[in-house]
Amino acid sequence: MALPVGILTIIVLMVVPIPPAMLDLFFVLNIALSVAVLMAAMNAEKPLDFSSFPSVLLFATLLRLALNVASTRVVLMNGHEGEAAAGKVIEAFGAFLIGGSFAVGLFVFMILMIINLVVVTKGAGRVSEVSARFTLDALPGKQMAIDADLAAGLMTADEAKARRREIATEADFYGSMDGASKFVKGDAIAALLILFVNIVAGFVLGMATHGLSAGEAGELYVTLAVGDALVASVPALLLSIAAAVIVTRVSDSRDLTGQIGGQLAEPGIWLPVGCILAAMGMIPAMPQSVFLPLAAGAFALWRTLKRRKAFVPVEEAEPAPDTTRIAIEDISEQALVTIELGFGLVHLADDRRGAPLVSRLTGLRRQLCQSFGYIVPQFRIKDSFDLAPDRYRVTLGGAPLGSGQLRPDRMLAIDTGEAGQLAQLPGEATRDPSFGCPAVWIDAGTRDLAVAEGYLVVDPESVVATHVNQLLSARPQDLLGPDQVRELLDMVRERNAQMVETITPQPLSLAAVTRLLRALLADGISLAHPLPILASLSQAAQQTTDHDRLVDMLRADLGPMLVGSLCAPDERLPVITLAAELEEMVVGGLQDPASGNVVIEPDLARSIGERIAAIVAGRPAGAGKPALIVQPRARRPLAGLLRLRAPGCAVLSINELPVAQPIEVIAVVGGDEQAQAPQPVPDMDREPLAA
Repeated sequence: MALPVGILTIIVLMVVPIPPAMLDLFFVLNIALSVAVLMAAMNAEKPLDFSSFPSVLLFATLLRLALNVASTRVVLMNGHEGEAAAGKVIEAFGAFLIGGSFAVGLFVFMILMIINLVVVTKGAGRVSEVSARFTLDALPGKQMAIDADLAAGLMTADEAKARRREIATEADFYGSMDGASKFVKGDAIAALLILFVNIVAGFVLGMATHGLSAGEAGELYVTLAVGDALVASVPALLLSIAAAVIVTRVSDSRDLTGQIGGQLAEPGIWLPVGCILAAMGMIPAMPQSVFLPLAAGAFALWRTLKRRKAFVPVEEAEPAPDTTRIAIEDISEQALVTIELGFGLVHLADDRRGAPLVSRLTGLRRQLCQSFGYIVPQFRIKDSFDLAPDRYRVTLGGAPLGSGQLRPDRMLAIDTGEAGQLAQLPGEATRDPSFGCPAVWIDAGTRDLAVAEGYLVVDPESVVATHVNQLLSARPQDLLGPDQVRELLDMVRERNAQMVETITPQPLSLAAVTRLLRALLADGISLAHPLPILASLSQAAQQTTDHDRLVDMLRADLGPMLVGSLCAPDERLPVITLAAELEEMVVGGLQDPASGNVVIEPDLARSIGERIAAIVAGRPAGAGKPALIVQPRARRPLAGLLRLRAPGCAVLSINELPVAQPIEVIAVVGGDEQAQAPQPVPDMDREPLAA
């Protein structure tokens, strides 16, 4: 209630007469408030630490103007009774500070107004205007930098939100300060006008109403008006200085006193000062009693600062760690993906050597984030004494995914099929750990020769990064957790709040949405474009909450996305189909009693897998990835089968094939006749595929 009561009090001061004693109290409170605002501005480490300053400046200015109105009323009504009629504070400023001479008071007041209006206020207003302009111009670049750091995993989502709020607050602050500086300028101009009105009105009222002579009216009313103006100008000058301090601050970990003191505490600053003052004091016409003591003080300050800078304090010995205490952080692995290095490879992650492996894995993580469509958890690199010195191992959730051997002082020349015989290149024969291609560890000086021979030459950290990429690209669903899904939903909620509300927390929990998105990732559907996925999920969730049915419905809606990852829009999709009898055997076979899903008999599964694997392997180099088109009930078991036996063949149900997509049947598995050549199938002849 303090702020509303304060504003009502300011309004009361403007319209209701108050006694001189209350006026004295409010004058003192106004001076105290101005000093408090100045101290807060000086103690702030950065401008945003006093982000309420524009509003405080507005209320302080209103209070000062309200006091001007109240004091003007008292001066004009009771000024003929003497200088004490307007209160003790105005009398003190009129008698003590200016010696009772209104002429001296006028000149002092004019000088204060020149300092306030021309120097402090004008300079602070210009700084506020430039700061607001540059802050707004830099806003898009700062937002892009936050997005880049977030995508690279250098900050969490909460840190990114906090940084965005800080940037928005900074822009609002400097914009508000640009306008608030006009309050200070208007306040100074208002002080001049109020003084002029008080002087003219005092002459008129003193001579016309109270029968005073021109000299008596000038002595009483002008002295009181000048004292009143000086009482108000002191807080106004303090507020102007506070505004200038705020807008000229540079962000630092220290307050203004510590910042200035720390930067002026260099010994090299004060030695020239002492020499110049001593030289000027040697001139006969100069007052040596002033220059020489100040020069001695500058030399003493230089000597003290020099000694302090040379003194290195002895650091206190840190207490010995408690070896009996075991923390959960010492035994729990928080990272999902860990790259373990033998001690002979630790230098690849050493900051003192540039940490080439760390920077390479950071770029890889950014690439995976863009490919998967969510923020991949950070990787951890650690040493392991369980490994040979030249080996590394990649684990996911503690389970090993793959390992390899490196020669840290050599480079790996990989034969991608364009090189000659390995014997032509001197080095240690090996195989690429990522794809199993023949390779040779060579010296760095042989790199140009290897490139000329047609080899792909990479450094050891690139070998590790490529291997990690190959291992994790096949498992995007294993890296997605509830935290990543919540972050994705929060991002979409910023502009599509209603769509997200129709999905979670009802009818689907966060765990159900996570399981569903992991299933889509396992089927090769990226989350890089979440809007169509969530839009389809929003509609499907209103019909059912069954996980398998939701996956099938989403895949049917996302059919163009699935087919688009297999062939270009203007190309025909290579299609493999099952013969009608074979497909009926798959659909009408065994069923899992727990889930009701189709289970393919082992012999039949082996026969289908081998046949499709042979078809895929017999495709010419550079040919498009084929797709097996089956009935909806057969898609799930066949997809699980081919994921292991023929990963180069996608499995789509007939419902997932877009109506306008041209296809060509390249093989019919289980039929009496296999298609020996591509056979284009028009769009209207799709019905046999559903048999």
